[in-house]
Amino acid sequence: MSNIEVKIEPIAVNGIRATLANEKYGDHKRNNFDIWLAKSEVPTPLVIYIHGGGFVGGDKSKYYDSGDLVRFLDSGISVAVINYRFMNEAPYGIMASMNDSKRCLQYIRYHSKKYNIDKNKIACSGGSAGAGTSLWLAFNDNMAEPESGDYVLRESTRLTCAGAFATQSTYDICRWSELLGVPKKQTEREKFEIALAFGFKSAENIDLIKETKIRVDLDFLNQMNKNSSPFFVFNKQPGGFPLSEDQLNHHPLHAKALKAKAEEVGVDAVINAPGIGIVDDSGIDFVEFVLKKLK
Repeated sequence: MSNIEVKIEPIAVNGIRATLANEKYGDHKRNNFDIWLAKSEVPTPLVIYIHGGGFVGGDKSKYYDSGDLVRFLDSGISVAVINYRFMNEAPYGIMASMNDSKRCLQYIRYHSKKYNIDKNKIACSGGSAGAGTSLWLAFNDNMAEPESGDYVLRESTRLTCAGAFATQSTYDICRWSELLGVPKKQTEREKFEIALAFGFKSAENIDLIKETKIRVDLDFLNQMNKNSSPFFVFNKQPGGFPLSEDQLNHHPLHAKALKAKAEEVGVDAVINAPGIGIVDDSGIDFVEFVLKKLK
């Protein structure tokens, strides 16, 4: 089998080539992004796409052929697609991957003049891991570090809005049994997978339930509050049990949990999970939702 890495050109549908490709936002080899800049004399809004892949795979090229990308450009909104380190790379865990996406957002804000971006009008979206990351950014209070010696990290992490497809409701995986009504993960393999997600190399001699610091940090469902950014969710998986791992990760009950929390705290949300009968009355799609928020 060949070990040659195949590079995919950052060309969107209709042959629209990225304005800038493989822009670096950090030191890791996967800290890069492509950006399509909408033609405008004034700073434009921006949508950032974060790919899925369980935090162990995937690539920004997933979005090159997205029709939504072209719809945004046609509406005067620039688009970036980003890569990030995987959770099995130092410093390990889901948080390491999400912190890369956070830094990319802050990097683009810091260099907003270079990219002609309105730093006050930025949305994030993605599928699966990218969906959860987008919601983590949307629900957290501003994670800027005003005193940091790294001026990029002084930038705001707040979003105008977010989109999430095939999303999870929280990365405190210990809560999934409660939210989805499934048995707690008990096998050694399942415990190892949670430990890896939490940033440990092994589950040996670790009581994952008692790892409250990382659980709180990863629990974006609990972080949602009245000041969180508006968000759009679409989980198309059918409901029901038993579940494969893919169905568990993307089950519509994740969307239901997000909907319940949004209603509780008063956050503007459009949520669709047709497999369990949740269909938003507005009938708008993600692009229409974002245009209402960014334009």
